[in-house]
Amino acid sequence: MKYIDEFRARDLAHGLAAAIAREAAPSRAYHIMEFCGGHTHAIFRYGVHDLMPSNVRFVHGPGCPVCVLPIGRIDNALELAETHGAIVCSYGDMMRVPASKRRSLLKARAEGADVRMIYSTLDALKIARENPSRQVVLFAIGFETTTPPTAVALKQAAAERLENFSVFCNHVLTPAAIQHILDSPEVREIGSVPIDGFLGPSHVSSVIGSRPYEFFAEEFQRPVVIAGFEPVDVMQATLMVIRQLNEGRYEVENEYARVVTRDGNTKAQALVADVFELRPSFEWRGLGHVPYSALRIKDAYANLDAERRFGVETKPSRDAKSCECPSILRGAKKPTDCKLFGTVCTPENPIGSCMVSSEGACAAYWTYGRFRQESGAGKGAREAAE
Repeated sequence: MKYIDEFRARDLAHGLAAAIAREAAPSRAYHIMEFCGGHTHAIFRYGVHDLMPSNVRFVHGPGCPVCVLPIGRIDNALELAETHGAIVCSYGDMMRVPASKRRSLLKARAEGADVRMIYSTLDALKIARENPSRQVVLFAIGFETTTPPTAVALKQAAAERLENFSVFCNHVLTPAAIQHILDSPEVREIGSVPIDGFLGPSHVSSVIGSRPYEFFAEEFQRPVVIAGFEPVDVMQATLMVIRQLNEGRYEVENEYARVVTRDGNTKAQALVADVFELRPSFEWRGLGHVPYSALRIKDAYANLDAERRFGVETKPSRDAKSCECPSILRGAKKPTDCKLFGTVCTPENPIGSCMVSSEGACAAYWTYGRFRQESGAGKGAREAAE
């Protein structure tokens, strides 16, 4: 397929693997965090990990919106459906994430709650129109990529005066999470999570542009390279990070120039700014409370805010005992470090959110057999270099 096949070309991938093997200095290690869960799956699906020399290591980040939502917010959604009797509209992955007491929206639906899977915000609006006597709540989640469609839904509901429609807003922001990771003692002081550079997210950056990452590169002396989702994209971006580190540069570079610009999608940004404002603090699974890392609905649309309409209060909650999902989201551990992984916790019986989402690290390890191949890293790169 045009614009896809060339970014999956075997010869290009092996050429990049050989270049990485040549340019990665044997005297040092390169720890590169791929923030986005889509990159994690590309790395494992296409065997990028196995094409790297042993001193180039990928650190999995918190770039999975389903994974980072804390249990308390899922409990809130369950309360909206079960206590308030609302029709709760949710994207598919979110329905399977365990909340308190291993309950989920999917289990609540099996027990009689009206929880409906949707593919877009327009589906939720349609449901509200077709059920004028019922309260309909859109369980809105995601990074900057999925925020504009939620803003469109809010503006459309306001224009139509849909009094039975509201949004439970859980949109979170990528730059704040990156800063929180770099500011954490594990990275800045203790060094238990070594991070030398970042592969910047693809779809998020198509909305916000590459400009917001310039602060991190300068302030924390870490290169950021915006990378596409295809294997050649990831490998080219990895080589660009390695070259920056070798040359002592800490800049923002854009490998994904066919989609991302420095300023991003200004129309989408204006739409979001019209409807949403920053929350002073928001809890992320694995990161704790992160200042100014999420959005809430502005007063002008307060009548469409489910948190205000139903008096939603998020209570503290804890992840399942022995589940290492919070540490995995911080990059402190790998899925194979969790003793539940592949035993108690499987895609059919997920204990933590990282095994549920299509962008979760545990799901990637399981789907592509990484837990069976941990000792094979680096073999492909050596063969390519020879």
